[in-house]
Amino acid sequence: MRHLLYLGSERLDAWLWESGRPSGPASFVPTRAGVDAFLDYLEHHHPGTPALLLADIVEEDFQRLLLPHVGGKAGRNLLERRLLQQYRETPYRQATRQGRSDDGRRDDIVLASALTNPALLLPWTEALELLKTPLAGVYSVPLLSEELADRLGLGREHEHLLLVTQETAGVRQSYFHHGRLKFSRLTLPVDREGAAVNAGTETARTQQFLVSVRLIERGEQLHAVMVAQDQELERWSGQCESGPETVYHFIPLAIAAGLAGIALRDENAPLADPMFLELLARTQPASHYRLGEDGRYYRLWRIRQALKASSAAVAACGLLWAAVNVWSYAEAQREGGRLVLEAAGYDASYKVSMSDMPPSLAPTANMKAAVTVERLLATQAPAPIEMMSMLSAALDKVPQVQIVRLDWRVAAGGPSASALPAAGAGGAAGGTRGSGMAGAAAEPGAIPLPSRVLGIPSKPPQTLRVEAEVALLPNNARGILDSMNIFAQELARNPKLTVAIERTALDISPSVKLSGRTGPAAGDKPAQFVLNLSLAP
Repeated sequence: MRHLLYLGSERLDAWLWESGRPSGPASFVPTRAGVDAFLDYLEHHHPGTPALLLADIVEEDFQRLLLPHVGGKAGRNLLERRLLQQYRETPYRQATRQGRSDDGRRDDIVLASALTNPALLLPWTEALELLKTPLAGVYSVPLLSEELADRLGLGREHEHLLLVTQETAGVRQSYFHHGRLKFSRLTLPVDREGAAVNAGTETARTQQFLVSVRLIERGEQLHAVMVAQDQELERWSGQCESGPETVYHFIPLAIAAGLAGIALRDENAPLADPMFLELLARTQPASHYRLGEDGRYYRLWRIRQALKASSAAVAACGLLWAAVNVWSYAEAQREGGRLVLEAAGYDASYKVSMSDMPPSLAPTANMKAAVTVERLLATQAPAPIEMMSMLSAALDKVPQVQIVRLDWRVAAGGPSASALPAAGAGGAAGGTRGSGMAGAAAEPGAIPLPSRVLGIPSKPPQTLRVEAEVALLPNNARGILDSMNIFAQELARNPKLTVAIERTALDISPSVKLSGRTGPAAGDKPAQFVLNLSLAP
């Protein structure tokens, strides 16, 4: 819904655009009483609805400017300064770049226009401001005619086009070159003597002006397209005669509106005002002239509409999410009911099957517990393979170290003992360290093994006592100590392994007397050391 305001020099016509159709108009004169009536109209006809103001007045000026081709911010600043110099007395001004000149330095061709008498708009914009009615834009009939000429296909057919329309304000003549607006003028519907305007005479005057400002060269042909109601076209056709430099085309208003995709409410409308207003309502381009402070309520209205749209979107998403959850809950309920019935069927089948079987030697619960214990023993029972792999990797790095004896134990973790021997391994010295878990369990009166030693419920910590020797000459004390330290460091690289030196290869404490020989002696034994390794679960 929109308020469509058509502003002429003598009155303002207010239309209401609703459901794709205009209704009205209500007319108001620029007097105190007329402005008060306009305020009453806005208060009683959809207050707060945005308004579009279409100006069709004589006090609209058009200038063709040539500006240096400058891009970016500098170009915008240059255009703004030139526009301010040209139209200093009015805020309603605009400039449009229309290409570049073919001559010289190829300057930019700019069409500058302005509503030179802002006092004509002031009573109506102040009334809109007073009621906080959003003003969406201030538009111009000549600038909007460019869209009409494009829809009619006239700009593509004729290089020099003069579009003549009859509105409330008078007869509007707009000149187009290759479809781009260059100039427009509005003549009153009657002359000083009260006689109706002569269309042929006014067209000739406009053509003479266009030739004088070099928009048309002498000898070039101007196509004048006359758009009006049928009776007016009959009168105009008697006043206009085509010649070598001027060709007239007459199009009835209803046909022109149909070609432009506009369905007029009254096909016998005598003026083109409804056609331009409907074209504006259907296209609603950006405001032709800057609004400044006049447009702040429209900006607030747009923010409010955006918030409403986003709130509606969030609400719709919430409803969709809730609907999906309800549907998922219903599906889960149906699936749960199906699973309950299926489980009941399985239980019934199991009971029938078990009733036909002979009684088992062990209860089902005991069998299930035995399977669980077997799986835990298979995955978590302690074994020396992991520590042996780490030891083998360290021996590969330090080949001069040789294993003499290994003592692997599993920590019980209980209050009765800190560790239980699991197995013994002999190197050069040979022998067996312990009797093993099975032997210990079989002795009469032996304490039963804690379940943690077997890896139930979690894997227990393990220790390994390593007795090793360094296969170097006894007089090579530095090499012996380095070999032992490197071996211990290689083992300590494993993050789960803790290495502690129980006995070093050489006793270098301050209380011991140091002695040695310069050469080997018979009967010397390799230096031995002891490491304690602890493996965390």
